[in-house]
Amino acid sequence: MSVLHDIRVLDISRVLAGPNATQILADFGAEVWKIEALWGDEARTWGRSSFAMINRGKKSIAVNLAEPRGQDIIRALAKKADVAVENYKVDNLKRFGIDLKSLMTLNERLIAVSVTGFGQTGPNRDGLGYDMVLQAMTGLMSLTGDPDRPPARVGVAIYDIMLGLNAAIGILAALYERKTSGKGQHIDVSLFDVGMSSLLGVGTAYLNEGRVALRQGSLHPTHVPVQPYQASDGLILVAVGTDEQFARLCSAIGCESFSTDPRFQTNAARMANRVALEELLSEVLGTKTRQEWLDIFMAKRVPAGPIYNVGEALEHPHSKARNVVWTFDDGGKPLHVLANPLQHMSRTPPKPTSGAPRLGADTLSVLMSQVGLTEEEIEMLVRDKVIGVAQPDPAPAEAPDSGSR
Repeated sequence: MSVLHDIRVLDISRVLAGPNATQILADFGAEVWKIEALWGDEARTWGRSSFAMINRGKKSIAVNLAEPRGQDIIRALAKKADVAVENYKVDNLKRFGIDLKSLMTLNERLIAVSVTGFGQTGPNRDGLGYDMVLQAMTGLMSLTGDPDRPPARVGVAIYDIMLGLNAAIGILAALYERKTSGKGQHIDVSLFDVGMSSLLGVGTAYLNEGRVALRQGSLHPTHVPVQPYQASDGLILVAVGTDEQFARLCSAIGCESFSTDPRFQTNAARMANRVALEELLSEVLGTKTRQEWLDIFMAKRVPAGPIYNVGEALEHPHSKARNVVWTFDDGGKPLHVLANPLQHMSRTPPKPTSGAPRLGADTLSVLMSQVGLTEEEIEMLVRDKVIGVAQPDPAPAEAPDSGSR
């Protein structure tokens, strides 16, 4: 039996950050009611595999939130839910009467999660939350890229991913606390807060020393050598963090004299003579293939790895051994998604049950079982465009503005 089999989640979020949080719960067996507009979550336009990556195993319920009868459906589901997650602009759902504060008055055990760009308080609370905007504003982009080039974003929506993880942790902590108190609580989590916490050492260096870190490309700000080098057939990353590791590197490449050279004996000395050391190492490392060096470095316990593209990483034998890809049947065709990284838990691993649902595929079953609607009532609501049970193509009705991607 899945560890969260008795948890029901009212998921009023869409695109990436919120759905990523509820996806984690779904992987562990929670029943996730994914509320979608009649025309579907914007993420459906990304393609089946991308949508399935953050919506597998959920139940899709198409509801027009701007319609009073649609709002009644949300309230009815909130009474049955353990968790509710939304990622609209701050206070935007109030005009529909389905903001989380209102839903919590209907169910004192409800754990209500607001996912936004900047949080529920502060001067930027009404700002639009996009991962790249927050990467810029929290200083991450100022640290990413080469020093002689403009700042660059991280290659994936890293803050959306981190926010989903933090929201899921908060939900699980609140569920644990509820066992004692019997009460739910509100969780306010934002891309901004997640981004600021991710600064780690460069953040504390400024706070305690007034030192502002600058981007250095692939160089490490405090250790040498930590950077890519060109082997004869591709790039390899060397990541030496201690003097002992540097000595092992020098032995591995047949240049023991480097480790006794006063310019390179200590990390501080290597930092001061980084350019000279880079030239020497580049000349040596260019003499063998990437795999030849990797075999040598593994045997000599030197921290290093190949710089792969995405395809090379996914096709690597270790990826196969760790089962990093899950495959579902999608209308008779295989649909591949990236696996939950917790799949190797010894007793209660996540157990995905299906790929992403079709839009409105579960409207009928959930509203009959949880809300108590009859088939006749559902037919009327479908006719009036309050709910959807299949892919419709309606003119967009008024809908809340997004607060976080």
